[in-house]
Amino acid sequence: MDRWAEVELFVQAVEHGGLSKAAECLSVSNATASRKLAALERRLNARLVDRSARRFVLTDVGDAFYHRSKAILAEMQEAEDEANAVASRPSGTLRVTGSLSFCMTQLVPLLSSFASAYPDIDVQLIAANRYLDLIDAGIDVAVRTREYEADSSMTVRPLAQTRRILAAAPAYLRKCGVPRSTEDLAAHRFLVYSYSLHPHVLHLSRGATARRVRIRSSLEANDAVLLRAAALEGQGILVQTAYSIYDDVEAGRLVPVLEDWDLPRLSINIAYQTRKYLPAKTRVFIDFLTSHFARMEYERKWTAARMAPANC
Repeated sequence: MDRWAEVELFVQAVEHGGLSKAAECLSVSNATASRKLAALERRLNARLVDRSARRFVLTDVGDAFYHRSKAILAEMQEAEDEANAVASRPSGTLRVTGSLSFCMTQLVPLLSSFASAYPDIDVQLIAANRYLDLIDAGIDVAVRTREYEADSSMTVRPLAQTRRILAAAPAYLRKCGVPRSTEDLAAHRFLVYSYSLHPHVLHLSRGATARRVRIRSSLEANDAVLLRAAALEGQGILVQTAYSIYDDVEAGRLVPVLEDWDLPRLSINIAYQTRKYLPAKTRVFIDFLTSHFARMEYERKWTAARMAPANC
C-alpha cells in the first residue's frame, strides 16, 4: 500500500508542479510528502527530481517513470469504475448540465421519478447556455444540441431531433397580422436567441425551394426562457426549438406561423466522457433519460410537420 501511495504522490506532484500542492490534494503534511518521495527514490535507486533546480524539475528517469505511473494509476481507476459499474445500487453525486430551457422543460420534471428509482444518487443540475468542458467542470453527463464533440475523449449519443419553429402569441398576431409568406416576415419584430449560429438570418426551406430571410429583432437574449416570456407577452415572433415551446403551442398560448417552411433541425445529444466502464450513476441516468424520450415519442412530436393547438 505504501508503494501505491508513493507513486500517487509523485504523479500528483508532477501534475501540480510541486510537493506542497500534492500534499494538499492528498491531505498529508509537506514533511510526509517529502519522506514518501525520498522513499520512492530509494526503492527505485534512482533520482526522479532534480534537487538543484528551484522548480519541480524531473530528471530523464523521473519523466519516463511519471508517464508509466500515470498510465498504471489510470488503469487502477478504470478497474474501480468497473466494480462501481456493476454495483447493484448506483450511488454518489451525478452532475448533469444542459441549457436552462432543457433543464426546466425536460430534466426537472423527471427528477422525482429518477430519485424514486435510484434513491442513493444525488443529482446536481448545472444550467448553462454555453458548452462547459466536462472534465474541467467535473460534469458526468451533458445534454447538447450539436452532433459531435471536438474532444475525441467524449462519447456522443443521439437523444432526439427537433424542429425549430416560428411562433407568436395570439395577441401579437391580432395586432401585427399573421405572416402568410416569407416576404411578410420583413414587417415583423423577432425575439432572437443570440447564441444561434446565424441569429439575424433565417434559412428557410420548403421542398426544393430555399429562402434566406434577414430579420429585425425587437429583443435579443442569450436564454430561451427569457425569449419565451417575451413571446407570451406579445412582444414578437419567436424562433425556437419545438421542445421548448411544445406545451405553449398545445395550450394555444403560442401559435406557429409559416409551418410549411422548415428551419434547420437540431440534434439533441447526450455527451459523456468515453470510458470502457461507465460509473453506475452515469449509466443508469443515460438509460433512464433515453428510455423516457423513446416512450414519450418526443422526436415524432418535435419533428411533426404541424404543431396545432389541442383545441384545433
